[in-house]
Amino acid sequence: MTTVRVAVDAMGGDRAPDEIVAGARLAHADGIKPILFGPREVLQRLAPDLEVVHASTVVGMHERAADAAREKRDSSLFLACRSVGEGEADVVVSAGNTGAMLAAGLLEMGRLADVSRPAIAAPLPARLRPATVLIDAGANADARPEHLLQFAHMGAIFAEEIIGVRNPEVALLTIGEEPEKGNRLVRDAHKLIAADDRLRFIGNVEGRLLLEGGADVVVCDGFTGNMALKVLEGTIKTVLESLREEVNRSRRGKIGGAMIRPAYRGMRRRLDPDTYGGGYLVGLKGLGVVAHGNSSRNAIVSAIELGARGVRAGVVERLSERLRTRVGAASP
Repeated sequence: MTTVRVAVDAMGGDRAPDEIVAGARLAHADGIKPILFGPREVLQRLAPDLEVVHASTVVGMHERAADAAREKRDSSLFLACRSVGEGEADVVVSAGNTGAMLAAGLLEMGRLADVSRPAIAAPLPARLRPATVLIDAGANADARPEHLLQFAHMGAIFAEEIIGVRNPEVALLTIGEEPEKGNRLVRDAHKLIAADDRLRFIGNVEGRLLLEGGADVVVCDGFTGNMALKVLEGTIKTVLESLREEVNRSRRGKIGGAMIRPAYRGMRRRLDPDTYGGGYLVGLKGLGVVAHGNSSRNAIVSAIELGARGVRAGVVERLSERLRTRVGAASP
């Protein structure tokens, strides 16, 4: 098995560096080689068994992406992205500032031809489908209708090539199923996507159908997508934890809990945000994984493994090949 070199921004995220480093150490195995980027003295103390690339600065979670791009090209995030751009690593993983991750990806790895805006494609667990691809899940807070059309194409290609869904159904995320429901962005994007006969567009879906599997690909701007993703994550965690507390509240509950424990563990593995780790930043010449800002060590393991799967599946190469003809014609 070819070893996948994963550049890990060890200083990115609410729980960095301890949880990030702990996750990288857990993910280190045959076929996966995490490389930590951050202050050498700190990281070598936390992970003497992993390779460390020194970075003198850190991009904070609340810093403006434009400021980071001007002033912090020597930060752990930018150096990790640069290592992918220069071929020293195969994929970068960061739980840090999403806007800065996008800026670093554009500057250090470059954008694929014909792509106007890279986007985050987040595979979500879905009850009625293998997965639902939510795109954009947070890279672009502001977008135009033509950007959503490109997201629809990138999401459809992702679903076909990576998840293995033939002729995926594509939908727009909004407040009602009728074509006229939503703000001006959604209404105008609806017209563009509906007019493109290369997409199997099924119309609008509401947020309540995301985990049900309302479509193979659900398209939205990054602000809406990130809000939806975080609402789902918080709801899933609260429901699972509330169920566990309720089961342990009484003797009868504990007996019943013992009987349903295998089913509960299976449901937790499938739905827990820590299990799927984050999403792919697609539309760049290199592969990036954007992990959850509050990632635990288990979530970082999942994000690193997600990145390794993307490398082995040839995400960038397969998307690039399909995008040349499909998205190029859909460009603004």
